[in-house]
Amino acid sequence: MTEQPTGKKMVDVFSDVDRETAMTANPAGYAVAELGAEDERIVTMAADMSNTVADFIAKFPDRYIELGIAETNSVSVAAGLATAGLLPYIYSMSPFGMLKTAEQWRTDVDYNHLPVRLVGRLSGLAMGYFGTSHYAVEDIAIARTMNNTTVLSPGDPASTVSLMRSTANLDGPVYIRIAEGVGKVYDEAPEYARGRWPRLRSGGDITLIGHGLGLGLVAAAAELLFEHDSIEADVFDAAYLRPYDEEALLESARKTGRVLTVEEHTVVGGLGSLVAEAIARAGLSVRLGQVALPDQDLEVGVPAELYEYYGLTVGNVADRARKLAKA
Repeated sequence: MTEQPTGKKMVDVFSDVDRETAMTANPAGYAVAELGAEDERIVTMAADMSNTVADFIAKFPDRYIELGIAETNSVSVAAGLATAGLLPYIYSMSPFGMLKTAEQWRTDVDYNHLPVRLVGRLSGLAMGYFGTSHYAVEDIAIARTMNNTTVLSPGDPASTVSLMRSTANLDGPVYIRIAEGVGKVYDEAPEYARGRWPRLRSGGDITLIGHGLGLGLVAAAAELLFEHDSIEADVFDAAYLRPYDEEALLESARKTGRVLTVEEHTVVGGLGSLVAEAIARAGLSVRLGQVALPDQDLEVGVPAELYEYYGLTVGNVADRARKLAKA
């Protein structure tokens, strides 16, 4: 990147020191503390990420295990706890969660259908200033190949709390990918049904689908398209990536004939690939577009600047959607 610095700085996106703002600053930590009060089987674990579950630790100190910088061990330990009837929630930096522990997750957790929940913080480009070793832009591609793992990617604080609460009653393993620093999309999050995509608005000109950071982008872009271009979009929250809502996807794709996916993930193996695979299997003739990270070595920088550089902005999503709708 050759642009001059814009004044944007690093933000501590995973601290919940201010308890008054924990629900918005750290919704995944807020939610597990609530769940812990309702279910004594719930234990939390972290690999040097204890601040994300500080509230839980304060309330239930005997139900927390610190693993240090040993993410692979945390998964195997959690598998053992799950076989003993507990519900472990592992909190990890996403670059060292599903990416680093894939073998342990597959063999110890997924193959055995165990109720372990891996919560990935600092996903996507959230740690851009540490370099590409700290990116997590391939994790969904890996996670959704696991036969028995439910893959979730909430898009705002309210949906994070809602989805976290739903995991207490889900069978088998769950990977929960947390988007950092995202704004409000829902005034009140929907009650998510397993594998279903909530529809944020209806339209017949183009289908817009996002998860995580992408959810807020498609929601805001749809508003711009309607106000300035009279383009009416079908907009979906793809919080469930395995299982996913093939019925809603195909119904909308048949109606609009144009689908744009938006995600803070590589173009390989994520939501865009999932949508293309489903549409191809159904034999539909549909124009497809992706706003995602390119299949190449990525730049290093402050996350806000990286989002602009790679087009993960409302303006770029609206531009791409506008062109696709008029194609």
